[in-house]
Amino acid sequence: MAHRVVVLALDGVVPFELGIAPRIFGAARSPADEPLYEVLTCTLDGRPVATDAGFEVAVRHDASVLATAGTVVIPPSHGLCHGVLPPGAAEALALVRPGTRLVSICTAAYVLAAAGLLDGRTATTHWYEAPHFQAMYPTVRVEPDVLFVDDGDILTSAGAAAGVDLCLHIVRRDHGSEVANMVARLCVVPPWREGGQAQYITRPVPEPSSSGTAPTREWALRRLGEPLSLAQLAAHARMSVRTFTRRFRDEVGLTPGQWLTRQRIEHARRLLESSDLPIDRIAAVAGFGSAASMRQHLGVTLGVSPSAYRRTFRAA
Repeated sequence: MAHRVVVLALDGVVPFELGIAPRIFGAARSPADEPLYEVLTCTLDGRPVATDAGFEVAVRHDASVLATAGTVVIPPSHGLCHGVLPPGAAEALALVRPGTRLVSICTAAYVLAAAGLLDGRTATTHWYEAPHFQAMYPTVRVEPDVLFVDDGDILTSAGAAAGVDLCLHIVRRDHGSEVANMVARLCVVPPWREGGQAQYITRPVPEPSSSGTAPTREWALRRLGEPLSLAQLAAHARMSVRTFTRRFRDEVGLTPGQWLTRQRIEHARRLLESSDLPIDRIAAVAGFGSAASMRQHLGVTLGVSPSAYRRTFRAA
């Protein structure tokens, strides 16, 4: 049976973010081409709601459908940042069954926080609102520089398109990288984005005429199995190590070493899910050098060993 996702559209909803969950989850299919998710959209009372784009959205369901959800997604709405729940929202959230996965996109984190659901937990929201959000909800551990936070049964994303990243992450968590990558290809978006919100915060940027690090990143991705030093990367980009490191961080939001490790982890994940290669071979192909090194990196990043990860996602 398909996992039911219910999207709660509040008055003043932002249309782009409202459409993310139906688009991403709706594109996820099993190898037998069966839908993996059923996506329903509701409002508090089942009536149309205004959007912040000057038109209304009509839906087929009221908040009672929240009681049937396996996952509830709340997109942002105009005016949520005052920290007061819209009338009827508390009663609607009370219908959600214990254990249901809760997802907020952008400033919809204010809804979860105002309902007390983020107390003592880690969350994120749009970088512009993060300082205000933290001041308003001091018991929430706010991560302002990430694209999304997965805190188990509650997941929060940064602004706008970061909701795409989060929904793809959920598909990957539920069904593995192959399904998530196919969804990304169908939606013409990257399966994952490098770095976090830090790369989108207003800051001085390199002159348009200056050469960037993208060609070197592409070059490195074709050589993940090789030992790649910072000096080699800088030499390929024809920059000094200092200039390359600074420009890389400006463009990606990570240091070259952090980025390389992330790419190697993702490559290892794909191979663990989709191939029968031995663990030692995957470690070599992904550039970790040894199974022990890969085990350490996956343990820190994913919290599981390579063999445990393979058992989970090959089964999925």
